[in-house]
Amino acid sequence: MKNRAGSFLWNLRQFSTLVPTGRTVRLYPSGFCRPKIVYSNWNLFQSYLSNFDNRMQSSIRYLFQDALIFKSGGDGFQTKGISTATVLTVDRLLCPRRLSFNSEHFVSDNGLKKNFHHEPFNEDVLTKRTKPTPINCRKLSQECNSLSDVLDIFSKAPTFPSSNYFSAMWTIAKRMSDDQKRFEKQLMFNHPAFSQLCEQIMREAKIMHYDNLLFSLHAMVKLGIPQNTLLVQTLLRVVQERINECDETCLSVLSTILEAMEPCKNVDVLRAGLRMLVDQQVWKIERVFTLQTVMKCIGKDAPIGLKRKLEMKALKELDQFSVLNSQHMFAVLAAMNHCSTVLLNECSKIVTSNIHGCPFKILISILQSCRDLQYVNIDLFKGIADYVATTFDMWKLKKVLFLLILFENFGFRPVSLMDLFMKKAADEPGILNVKSLVSILHVYSSLNHFHKCWTHEFLEVMASALTGSLHHISSENLLNAVCSFCLMNHFPLAPINQLLQKDIIHDLLTSGDVERNVHKLHVLAACLKLEAPCHKDTHLVLPQLPPTPLHPHAKVAEVLSSLLGEGCFSNSVWLPHNYYIDFEIRMDANRSQVLPFSDVDAVTSATNIQRVAVLCVPRSTYCLDSTHPRGFLAMKMRHLKVMGFHVILVNNWEVEKLEMKDAVIFLKTKIYSPEALSTADIDLQSTC
Repeated sequence: MKNRAGSFLWNLRQFSTLVPTGRTVRLYPSGFCRPKIVYSNWNLFQSYLSNFDNRMQSSIRYLFQDALIFKSGGDGFQTKGISTATVLTVDRLLCPRRLSFNSEHFVSDNGLKKNFHHEPFNEDVLTKRTKPTPINCRKLSQECNSLSDVLDIFSKAPTFPSSNYFSAMWTIAKRMSDDQKRFEKQLMFNHPAFSQLCEQIMREAKIMHYDNLLFSLHAMVKLGIPQNTLLVQTLLRVVQERINECDETCLSVLSTILEAMEPCKNVDVLRAGLRMLVDQQVWKIERVFTLQTVMKCIGKDAPIGLKRKLEMKALKELDQFSVLNSQHMFAVLAAMNHCSTVLLNECSKIVTSNIHGCPFKILISILQSCRDLQYVNIDLFKGIADYVATTFDMWKLKKVLFLLILFENFGFRPVSLMDLFMKKAADEPGILNVKSLVSILHVYSSLNHFHKCWTHEFLEVMASALTGSLHHISSENLLNAVCSFCLMNHFPLAPINQLLQKDIIHDLLTSGDVERNVHKLHVLAACLKLEAPCHKDTHLVLPQLPPTPLHPHAKVAEVLSSLLGEGCFSNSVWLPHNYYIDFEIRMDANRSQVLPFSDVDAVTSATNIQRVAVLCVPRSTYCLDSTHPRGFLAMKMRHLKVMGFHVILVNNWEVEKLEMKDAVIFLKTKIYSPEALSTADIDLQSTC
């Protein structure tokens, strides 16, 4: 007994040296001690926190926990619901505030149980161990139907921790519609207990569990409490100070909070601290969900070393990826602006093999992320397009249009899906507004998509819908729509006549994206001159286009010199309507013989001369994974044919990887007609 009493007094002296001051608190029925002072008296509490901070060592971050030691008040304090006790505050080093203290022993975080028996000194000592019973956030959210109900409960009997009230309010708000949520938030801000709750949670910020602190901050952000308020900024500062307490769950919540907040000084500092913490603990993360949340939060400007470390961690955990994890990985990598081709390829396989039942929102997110990362996967695109085409009747036309717009960004032409959409749009033109109409025309003209049966009907329906919208369509949208029609070799009279009005042309040349408008007006002028009989006499006075950078194709020129000889072709030829061709060759009408090229011949036309235009084109002028020319290339080929040229397309990437001998054979088959080539082969055999 004597040893126990000595041990108790020794420990008590140690606690006294740490915190030499005591304070009297009220012991509520819930078992939590709170100061007698009114909560609105923030200055006293701030002074206490300031004194506490001054006692922390500068070299190591100290995080504290309140350990409660009850002494007799000497006045028989055990009333029915309220008691008084003297509380001594004990500092702890880097602990997550889980110290359990009772009359028999206490258990530290490392699992060691230390005996702490103390004998009652008199009859007034507490005979029962006080067990706190904090409110249950889930139960509170189930019992309350509004945010005000939660605040009413708080105002009647506030309990620790206050974070449960904010978490309950956010849980309730998630069940509401947008209008109801807006109304309830206004009531919450005007509720008399709201400011008291905010003051209380600021007082408790340094003593509550770190996860409760983060959950409350997350709820505040989601409830729309302004970020520049003292409440939010105070909690951000405390989160910074206690960031070393982060476990895996806290890491996930903190990442979600930072992702939802606007940049500011405290947010930027906290994000930098999170990056340092993740860099140290990345290999300790066990859950894929936490890993993806952290990756999404660290930002596009994170160090490349950290991005690669997270990428390696994700590859290591790849066998644990669920279908949902694979679907979300696209948006995660886009958020950190890091294109991991290996990781995306593996996720694409999982997504494609489990495509059925995938929500449309996820499909859109995947394609948007691929666009942002400039990642192209033909199998993934085909899998998504085939799935949407198979389930076409399930989706609204506007959703499918959004998907087609994203496919157009890649130059991908899903033939079956575009055919279905074309038929549906022709059958139900009433569901299209101006914005949808302009987008549809852009997609189909850019990808140069036609259907042998439905194209004419489709274009007529689109032209009729555009004509009905002329009274409220903007000048730029009208130009975009008419230009799309021109690319598809269709010329609706009413839209073109309205576009050619002087006031609209003047508006296009003086406002908006003028350079882009001038380019499209030149396209319109060329199409009207060369392909529209009703508008051949139309003359538009337009500014000159900026000079186009020329790309010399040295290897093709060398091959043509070897095949045809010098003086039999011309390079870098400019034609009317701002058209440019890489090489021009002059041949007989049957394309069996190359004629000598001279300056006189260049301007002389004869029925027995065939002008040949050689266009060296990159991959981007074709639809993805095909040789189907896109809209502008198809229009240029049509116009060159109208001007009397035979057009030859030479793919740059194919010529570059050929040896000279093979390149000569390749261009020879392109330039000469099949009949001429077969005749040349017969002559060669007879000579031999």
